[in-house]
Amino acid sequence: MQNWLTLLATASALLVGSPCLAHPQRLTATILSRQGDVRQSYDYVIVGGGTAGLTVADRLTEDGKTTVLVIEHGPLSDSSDISTIDGGFFGMGSPFFYNIDSVPQVHLNNRTTPVRIGDVVGGGSAVNAMMTIRGTVEDYDRWGSFFGGKNPAWTFKGLLPYFKRAVNFVPPAVAVTDASKITYDTSYWGNSSRVYAGWPSWQYPGTTAQLNAFKSFPGIEFPTDSGAGETGVYWYPTFMDPVTVTRSYAKTGHYGGINRSNYHLITESKVTKILLCGTTATGVSFTAVNGSSNVTVVKADKEVILSAGGIHSPQLLQLSGIGPRKILAAANITTRVDLPGVGQNFQDHPMLYATWTYKNFSIHPSPEDRYTNATFAAWADTAFAVNKTGPLAIATGNAGAWLPFSVVSPRAAALSAALQSQNHTSVLPPDTHHSVAAGYAAQMASLATALLSTKTSFYNMALTGGETNGLIVNLHPLSRGTVNIDPVDPHGKEPVVDYRALSNPLDVSVISDIYRFARRYHTENPLTAAWGAVEELPGANVTTDEQWREYIAEAISPSLFHPAGTCAMLPRELGGVVDEELRVYGVGRLRVVDASVFPTLPGANTCQTVYAVAEKAAEMIRAGGSGGSGEREKEGVCEGGE
Repeated sequence: MQNWLTLLATASALLVGSPCLAHPQRLTATILSRQGDVRQSYDYVIVGGGTAGLTVADRLTEDGKTTVLVIEHGPLSDSSDISTIDGGFFGMGSPFFYNIDSVPQVHLNNRTTPVRIGDVVGGGSAVNAMMTIRGTVEDYDRWGSFFGGKNPAWTFKGLLPYFKRAVNFVPPAVAVTDASKITYDTSYWGNSSRVYAGWPSWQYPGTTAQLNAFKSFPGIEFPTDSGAGETGVYWYPTFMDPVTVTRSYAKTGHYGGINRSNYHLITESKVTKILLCGTTATGVSFTAVNGSSNVTVVKADKEVILSAGGIHSPQLLQLSGIGPRKILAAANITTRVDLPGVGQNFQDHPMLYATWTYKNFSIHPSPEDRYTNATFAAWADTAFAVNKTGPLAIATGNAGAWLPFSVVSPRAAALSAALQSQNHTSVLPPDTHHSVAAGYAAQMASLATALLSTKTSFYNMALTGGETNGLIVNLHPLSRGTVNIDPVDPHGKEPVVDYRALSNPLDVSVISDIYRFARRYHTENPLTAAWGAVEELPGANVTTDEQWREYIAEAISPSLFHPAGTCAMLPRELGGVVDEELRVYGVGRLRVVDASVFPTLPGANTCQTVYAVAEKAAEMIRAGGSGGSGEREKEGVCEGGE
């Protein structure tokens, strides 16, 4: 057993060697408290003050001249539920979420599931687990491939400059690096952003041991840096300010500390419609969330930028008459642009709780010691209060495995062949538009190839460093859902969210094979066998395909709170909603910038990718002027009285 008192004594001095970061004076952009304070027009109106919206607003207003209004549904909050590092999920129990449930999931025994999306300035970055992870090279190259691979902008190489611009990487202290054997490569990171990727000044020693246990499996790589776009097992940083040891997110990085009269934010306001003159966006209308009947109209002289996220961006497009004609007609909304892909192609990362408990885990201190060892618990509290170090400085763990399916499963070839030969239309809703079906078929062809590749991760497993481990995450689900307006009350109700979980039956095969690998890691691995793993969930008796199917249907959540894909960046003939410049097809002066534009999910938590997409979008917007393919009405009255 290690002498953990010695480790703690060493950790108490780690902050001395940490980098010193200069923080700007804590100012803010202009916060508007009343609808009446909003100007009649701005250069850009951004719908949504979340991860993407605030990033774009910050970048567009850097010149001090370009005027931007951000309209956010949620409040501006400095709650400790958001800022506190310990656990990373404090925000999950907070009031900073929309109150939305999915429809009953047919393949999950008709269970519903909460649709967890942030309702606060900062959006998802304010309430997520702070895991600073990006996908693989193949994940982002896949995006570009849907356009024939002719545009290198949407590839890993094309996005890397924006990943670097999005996050300020602060290396871990030398003592932590040496003790935990953390590796990193600063060439994959930047140092100019006010959104920080930081490291706790202390780590559980068991995390290193659990990471090393993967070395007994052939074919598993150990990249030197989590940002390299490679599969394997690695350490990754946290969205954390390493000086204050608090959450670093869109509000702190792209709103707080900014003093610009040309950057306006109004909160607790609901955008009701994108205003169109013919098929050109001219502004938006919005009301106060508190139930006021007053409707405010604000014009966008250059563009409207929709950054309301994977759930609300498609809803607002449909409410504005941009979307599938059949859905709009059912809701008695006039179709302005028939765009079948809006609200389709909905994706999220399914997760399945699976638990192994190590009865003989002898590497201490461990996370469990905080609750069973009074001396350690007291030290943990004191270490953080005095020196911002110790266990309370760790958010959800900082190491994990992102493993290619071809390494995980001996059945990879068979599953790839099954996906290639599948009648893809049969697993989509029966009234799916032919363009959306074509886009789905293109995605499945790409993922069938990825199942055989060692360069695409299908399995995410975070390491705890303690006596209890287990979480199954399918990084590339094959099923696709929908997010559509409620035809009964489209303006008054939240959208109808249907994950259509496990609607592609091959998802069950992929998830069960991922689980089989996890079982091998915990119980058949010579490096972990000594820890005496006991499988608590689902239990060692679950072995057949039918037993897996029953367990997964009962236990899986279709969401890791990463909604994406509903305004996909794809060719229009593949069900696309936005082009490679993120401009909405058929509509002038309107773009979407958020996770809804992802054509396929990256094999990672979505936050860092959203930042990168927003950084790239801001550059395209500055370079491209108002752009767009809409047409103005030549006669008659435009919406909003233009």
